[in-house]
Amino acid sequence: MTRPRTTKRNAVLLLVPFFAGCGTSRMTDTPRSATEMLLVSQAADKAVVQIDFTPLSGKTVFLDSTSIPEKDLDKGYLVSLVRQQLLSAGALLQDEKPRAEFVVDLRSGGLGTDRHSMLLGTPAVNLPSVVPGLPTSVPEIALLKKNDQRGVAKIGVFAYNRITGRALWQSGTVEAESRANDTWVFGAGPFSRGSIRKRTELAGEPLPTFPTTIFGGTTPVAASNALSEQYFPHASAPPAPPAIPSGLLGITGAAILAEKPVVR
Repeated sequence: MTRPRTTKRNAVLLLVPFFAGCGTSRMTDTPRSATEMLLVSQAADKAVVQIDFTPLSGKTVFLDSTSIPEKDLDKGYLVSLVRQQLLSAGALLQDEKPRAEFVVDLRSGGLGTDRHSMLLGTPAVNLPSVVPGLPTSVPEIALLKKNDQRGVAKIGVFAYNRITGRALWQSGTVEAESRANDTWVFGAGPFSRGSIRKRTELAGEPLPTFPTTIFGGTTPVAASNALSEQYFPHASAPPAPPAIPSGLLGITGAAILAEKPVVR
């Protein structure tokens, strides 16, 4: 009685491979690699954090970034960094230039990456074909191979009085770098390290690390970061009055009332 059922089950199992489907996943990459974007953004972080914006504390300022070309892919990130540091220093940032007493001019002398490579061994070589139609090639034989990338940021900021045109402050030129280093040893790798890596990685996977206390060392203390999470309790303070009265600017109606306290 059980033989027909067993026969049917075996027949179904034999037919499964013929009806089994396969799926494909479409994988795409961004026009710029993540490593390049991290190198540029980290270099910008390190440069902007060196600038002391406290001379602008309590002053109404307008950030002018027209000196940076619009085609610069990282302009938005850099401008946002400077805005954040201005606000953190206590500056009263204005979205409209006529409402600010001081103008902060931002410029970038360099914001990008470069690459250096080194190979100890034999590079890949294409040799003339001995047999027509069959090209001959020698693969790369690398005893040691290095690929180093560097992100560079050069930034300058200065401020002047919008009404009088007199200079108030300048930061000077600040420069910063970020690095990513890939190494292959006897064909094994890449071993990735650098300022954008938390620790050494092998082919994208972090290598295990040993606690420094085993060797009598001490656990390093993380350095303070001016761009880390912060809370500003003065955010609810009333807005600063404009550098020029609204009546002289031709602004009427609710805008004038907003500048005067409702409750005395």
